[in-house]
Amino acid sequence: MIGRRLLVGFALAAAGLAAGLLTLDRLFPPNLARYQDRSTEVVDANGRLLRAFTTADGKWRLRTTADDVDPLYLALLKAYEDRRFDQHWGVDPLAAARAAGQWLGRGRIVSGASTLSMQAARLLEPRPRSFTTKLIQSARALQLEWRYSKHEVLAIYLTLAPMGGNLEGVRAASFAYFGKEPRQLSAAEAALLVAVPQSPERRRPDRATARARAARDRVLVRGLEHGIVDQASHDRAISRPAPDRRLALPMQAPHLSVWLAGQSPGTTVPATLRFELQAALAQLATEERGQFTDKAEIAMVVLDNRTGGVVAWLGGSDFFGRTGQVDLVRARRSPGSALKPLIYAMAFDDRTLHPASLVEDVPVRFRDWLPRNFDRDHQGAVTVRRALQQSLNVPAVLAMEKVGPQRFLSTLRTAGVSPGLPPGDAGNSLGIALGSATVSPLEMAGLYAGLANGGTFAPPIVRRDRPAPTPVRLIGPTAAWYVADVLADAPLPEGFASLPVALRDRRIAFKTGTSAGFRDAWAAAYSTNWTVVVWVGHADGTPRPGQLGRLSALPIAFKAFSRLPAEDNRAAPPPPDVLRVASHRDLPQRMRTLAPAVESHGGPRIAYPPADARIELGTREAVPLSAMGGEGRLRWLVDGRPLDSARWVPDGPGQARVAVVDEAGRSTSVTVRIVERR
Repeated sequence: MIGRRLLVGFALAAAGLAAGLLTLDRLFPPNLARYQDRSTEVVDANGRLLRAFTTADGKWRLRTTADDVDPLYLALLKAYEDRRFDQHWGVDPLAAARAAGQWLGRGRIVSGASTLSMQAARLLEPRPRSFTTKLIQSARALQLEWRYSKHEVLAIYLTLAPMGGNLEGVRAASFAYFGKEPRQLSAAEAALLVAVPQSPERRRPDRATARARAARDRVLVRGLEHGIVDQASHDRAISRPAPDRRLALPMQAPHLSVWLAGQSPGTTVPATLRFELQAALAQLATEERGQFTDKAEIAMVVLDNRTGGVVAWLGGSDFFGRTGQVDLVRARRSPGSALKPLIYAMAFDDRTLHPASLVEDVPVRFRDWLPRNFDRDHQGAVTVRRALQQSLNVPAVLAMEKVGPQRFLSTLRTAGVSPGLPPGDAGNSLGIALGSATVSPLEMAGLYAGLANGGTFAPPIVRRDRPAPTPVRLIGPTAAWYVADVLADAPLPEGFASLPVALRDRRIAFKTGTSAGFRDAWAAAYSTNWTVVVWVGHADGTPRPGQLGRLSALPIAFKAFSRLPAEDNRAAPPPPDVLRVASHRDLPQRMRTLAPAVESHGGPRIAYPPADARIELGTREAVPLSAMGGEGRLRWLVDGRPLDSARWVPDGPGQARVAVVDEAGRSTSVTVRIVERR
């Protein structure tokens, strides 16, 4: 009877103790704040670290699990710190009994009994060293083991272990001391990372190399004693020098990393970039920038057309320079002529133009605006193919007039672009054809990737953990094929008699652009699989006189292509409804020509020069004369004197009256003033 009562009493006491412990566990859960306050990491498509950021308290604290480190490191760690880690429940009673016996027998601490679980508890809640602290850490270790798996408890230690200075955790230390992830540590490297946390400031390799090496060698001896390393590995490891300096952590794609880190602080952000391509193209940009006497910036973005993902992002060449923090991949700049292919693509899609259509490249006045080609000359009637390849301005404006600027802007917005318009511009200006609407290199890359994908557009992807946008077909595949066919045969820049050897078997379509005042130089190039957009200029908009897109940006784009995998040597086959013709005469009537609109009645109207124009000219420079309407052959007169052609070379500065007469005798005139260019 008494024995039964004792058993019941013990059972009730055990139940009460269990209930009390459970209540304490719920009332005082482990504080994981330090473990959860980790460095923000941006990683590439394969999980490789691109860039990390310090925590709010200034620590490099990279999340580290047992899967992130070499098995040799784990074996050495357990052999040196906690041999029965996989068996005990947070406190090792055998180690505790041994330590207590040594203390009682010798009157001092000979060996500790702190397990990895207890160390994890100490790192979570640092306290002054004392017997009470040890009891609290023991209780917390039991609590951690009760709540979490061995794998999770080990992750706390691996993430928080002090490694000297502001380094915490095995991954941060492995990057800082060895320049690599800890998955493939050598025996010497693994032993060093086991040794440092025992006295992180006294054993910092960058400040106390000898002490760090001695501590490392003691770990290796323990590893030899327990059969973790053999004699040959031990001897080889202790012969290795310890690192004597601290390396910088990876810093690839710094601009993109800052942007993504701001979106998800304290987490690991999975980007679409590919580390090896990012590094190769960053090196290319550094080399190319070194050749610029004015130290202009280079921005570059590369897309994988198959996925829509960005594989390389260079927001600028000098992140720590005066304007280096400006992410030029996302900065909106004037595209110059770089949007012209989209205009023609829409006209091709409407079946109102064809690459073989004729277009008039002559002086045309659009309201109060007279667009001129870059060389201030005109070529007359040319094919659309030539107009696009030569980037002629008047034909592009005529094509924009046919497509409609509002519709063009709407198409850009549907493709994921947010074009910036000048103040007071409601989107009706034909100047959009020549760069008045600003876009970013990232947006430009998305547009050209849409052309590469047969007219299916979607904003570029930069994060793997976000749903991809649904592609939208905005242009038919035939129109997109026409544009690629035209641009792939465009003239190469000066210095390129042919493409680099690495590119000669690849079909690359390309277009350049130069903004007004030489502030922005662009090149956009694409093949079946890749799209490359390069921007060159100054972040503050300082002009770069004479630096055209085809001279400063296009060569870089070609060199970038030579560093991309050659996975697309064949161009896409033409769609079945591609119309092949020998000349514009073989086209349907509506597609044969694109000419300035003229009035069907009345006399001629002077398109250029406009009335009361002030024209600056150099010595013996000609003024091109242009008129619309009228009947038959037009005759030009200046101050009553007839001209032999529609080109007038003024005798000098002053006022003049320009008149035009058609064969019916109807005429009109304007007064202009010639000013000598200084």
